[in-house]
Formats: sequence, C-alpha cells, structure tokens
Amino acid sequence: MQANPLALYGFFLLFLINPIKTCYYKSRFWLLKLLFRVVTAPFHRVGFADFWLADQLNSLVVVLMDLEYMICFYSFELDWRKHDGLISSEGKDVCNSYSYGVRAVIQCLPAWFRFVQCLRRYRDTKRAFPHLVNAGKYSTSFFVVTFAALYSTHKAEHHADSHIFFYLYISCLVISSCYTLVWDLKMDWGLFDRNAGENTFLREEIVYPHKAYYYSAIVEDVLLRFSWTLTVTLSTVSGFHGISDILATVLAPMEVFRRFVWNFFRLENEHLNNCGEFRAVRDISVAPLNADDQTLLEQMMDQEDGVRNRQGKKSWKRSYSMSLRRPRLASQSKTRDTKVLIEDTDDDS
Repeated sequence: MQANPLALYGFFLLFLINPIKTCYYKSRFWLLKLLFRVVTAPFHRVGFADFWLADQLNSLVVVLMDLEYMICFYSFELDWRKHDGLISSEGKDVCNSYSYGVRAVIQCLPAWFRFVQCLRRYRDTKRAFPHLVNAGKYSTSFFVVTFAALYSTHKAEHHADSHIFFYLYISCLVISSCYTLVWDLKMDWGLFDRNAGENTFLREEIVYPHKAYYYSAIVEDVLLRFSWTLTVTLSTVSGFHGISDILATVLAPMEVFRRFVWNFFRLENEHLNNCGEFRAVRDISVAPLNADDQTLLEQMMDQEDGVRNRQGKKSWKRSYSMSLRRPRLASQSKTRDTKVLIEDTDDDS
C-alpha cells in the first residue's frame, strides 16, 4: 500500500521515456523536447509551442506540488521497516511546511519559465511591449508565493506580525489576478477590440460559429481567475484547518479546465492575427481552413517566408498578401476572408 503512489508516478515516467517506437512515440518525444526547451528557455530562441507548453505548466502547479510532496514523503516521513510506515516527526509536518523554502521554489518554477522566456523574447526583438510587460505579469506570481510562504510560517509560529503578511498576500493576489485577467482577454484572446463591429466586446474576426462561446469563456475566465477568494474567505471565516486542502483539491481540476478553454481562443487568435510575433508553426493548428488552404499554410511555414503579425511598426523587405477563404460556418450567411501577411524573416524554422 505504501508504494502505490510511487508505483503510479513510476509507471507514468517509464511510459513517457519509453524509447520503443510505440504508444505515441513521436508525441511523447515531441513533449520531452519541448519540456527541455522550456527549462532551458534563456539559452535559445522561443517559439510558439515553447511558451504554449510553459503556459500549460502554470495551470499544473498543484500537480508539481503533489510531486514534491511525494518525493519529500518517501524521503523523510516513511520508514519501510515499521508497520505503520511513518517516521516520528515530533508533531512537525515537514513536507507540508514552507520552512525550507522548497515548496515556494516549486510553486514559482512555472512562472519563472515564462518569465525568462519573455526576457529572451525582449532580448531578441528589443521590444518592451509586449515582452517586458508580459514578464511583469509573471513576476507577480513571485510576490504572491513569497508572501504566502511568509504568512504561513509566521502564523504557524504565532508571530504577532503574521497579519501584515496576510494583507500583503491578499494585495498581491488581487494585483496578479487583475493583471492576468486583462492579459487573457485583451492580449491572449484579442477581445474587446474597438473595431469589433457587430461582434460586440469581441473582435472583428471570429472563427467559432456562436458568439455565446466567447461570452461564456469570458465569464468563466473571470470567475476562475478569482476563485482564490473562496479559499481565503472560507479558511479565514470558518477556521476549519482542512478547508484549504479540500478547496485546493476541488479548484485544481477547475484551473485545468480554465486552461483548456483558454487554449481554444489563444490558438484561434494566434492563427488569425499572429499577435505573439512568432513564426507560424506546424505543431498546433486550428481547424476551420479547408484542406487546400491547410496544405498551403504548412508549405509557407516550412519556407523562409513566414507568417507575421500585423501589429506595430515594421521594416518590410518584401511583403504581399494572400486571401484564404474560410469555409462557411452554419451560423454565417456569407463567406469571410482571412488576410495573412507574409514577409522575409530570419527567425529559426
């Protein structure tokens, strides 16, 4: 029984690194390659798939924390020779504590990966916006984790100044949530465009057939970005020590669902506007183009001429436009065209 969690994680690890060309071999090693690029982000150019995967990791912090807890538990709290299997810690919860700073570091890792990716993008492009502004968004996570750790340790030791760190923790949470929410809606999804026309509060070009999808996603993103208020309120008001762990267990899969929804609109916006200023890639695609247009796009992605975004001032060596006809959607009465601008680029393929 004691080895069950370890066996489960071991099975997943062996499945991932299995060198035999079966069981999604290409997909598994594509993932491993991207994970390596995410961890080593400061040392090479950043592509769309790199920062996309790093964003997914930001929604899997609880999973990383569980992995850290499991390693700590098997290292410091388990005695295989005893019947109950536990090492006496004299009432101290070693693995669930911030005392040694390990949990705080693990919590900061996903945000750190995106932070250094943004700095690398700034180094390559010399553009403060959006890269330094985006880096500032991820830096707010460092303050949230720091003050959460300080509040937790001071409260456990019954320090009189613990309430100060609590207020700082809440303030940083509010700033971080507002910052990330605005970035989600305006920059990542491209919504609230002034030129949206009939697509109120959305953008001029939309792919999905029903506007309700977008409005529902906005509401869902707002609610889940501020879901921490429920945890803080109940744990403070109720005084029940275990309520935080229960809510964390409930909210963790909801955050994964939020990221799942986020992916649809982020990838849609990237393909329509290429607003992230990265080369178009073949790793991830959106479905609304027909087969001929999809083949043409893939050929463009493999050539030196790449798809670029239409924002900002650029010095164009050579540019031309091409009209790609989007298939008629069930809710649309006429065909709409998507303009894709192409220019010479020296980005890595």
